[in-house]
Amino acid sequence: MGITVRHLRKTYDGFRALDDVSVEVPDGSLTALLGPSGSGKSTLLQAIAGLEAPDSGEVLIDGQIANALPPRERHVGFVFQHYAAFKHMTVRDNVGFGLRVRKRPKAEIRVRVDELLHLVQLDGYAERYPAQLSGGQRQRMALARALAVEPRVLLLDEPFGALDARVREELRGWLRRLHDEVHVTTVLVTHDQEEAMEIASRIVVMNQGRVEQSGTPTELYEHPATEFVMSFVGKVNRVGDAYIRPHEVVICSPDRDDCLPATVDRAVMLGFDNRIELTLQGGERVWAQVTRQEMARLTPFPGQVVGVDLSRRRRPGAAEAASTSPEGAAIAAAGAIRRDRHPE
Repeated sequence: MGITVRHLRKTYDGFRALDDVSVEVPDGSLTALLGPSGSGKSTLLQAIAGLEAPDSGEVLIDGQIANALPPRERHVGFVFQHYAAFKHMTVRDNVGFGLRVRKRPKAEIRVRVDELLHLVQLDGYAERYPAQLSGGQRQRMALARALAVEPRVLLLDEPFGALDARVREELRGWLRRLHDEVHVTTVLVTHDQEEAMEIASRIVVMNQGRVEQSGTPTELYEHPATEFVMSFVGKVNRVGDAYIRPHEVVICSPDRDDCLPATVDRAVMLGFDNRIELTLQGGERVWAQVTRQEMARLTPFPGQVVGVDLSRRRRPGAAEAASTSPEGAAIAAAGAIRRDRHPE
């Protein structure tokens, strides 16, 4: 079921948590609300769920205005960061809790719970208690409990925030596969840009209670509409008043007229993802993302003077343009030409 949010506003003691927010969540999509703490993303999620009443604006679920509906009647499943498990209940009883509240037949509940435990890869854990599960397993149990009542919409509020990095990474791929299987409209709140880029088919970037931009991960990365989106979505260098992605920084010969002199500060080898940290003559620092092959060919070392081609730097929301800083003026004089990544 699709979700439409129209001109939502919410204020707490003078603090504007939502400021004229409008969002479209397509039916069957996995949409991420991405932004820093205090950007309004969790407030928006709670307004969709019916846990917070907006001061003005509308929430529509499947085309029907839901403002006056209590959470239960909105048919949403909600998963919080900290599981909210019933510690005295087994995994089976936790997952089937919502069905028992709805007074479904016991045989139906057992079949449904078994199906869900298989779906979330918890076969064999039905009689355990939450304390006997790992963090990742408890979160999968929470997702199964939310799915048990067959919600029209699944809302996830920082579901992996309390887990360590390795478990988070594993669960990202698992959640994406789960969504592809159940096809329920899903909204995920996260402040982790990598998580949003990896999981979501659409991303809504929020900042200070407003929507900065929404679109596919590729659209946001390649065509950021604002400076905030450029700096928040994906890794980026700022030089002067323009930005350049690390993979667009080209190491070249310092003798080339169109390359700026820079000093190598450090070379970091991280398997496939390698970086060269540099300082420009004016003192600004940038880093280049290079492949293992490039790193082997360049053999950079601290103190080495190289050239950097920054011609692909740009200002968000506009055509590529050189900065007004001295480095930008030098690039403009040389001409903004896209070159290969090989030094002369």
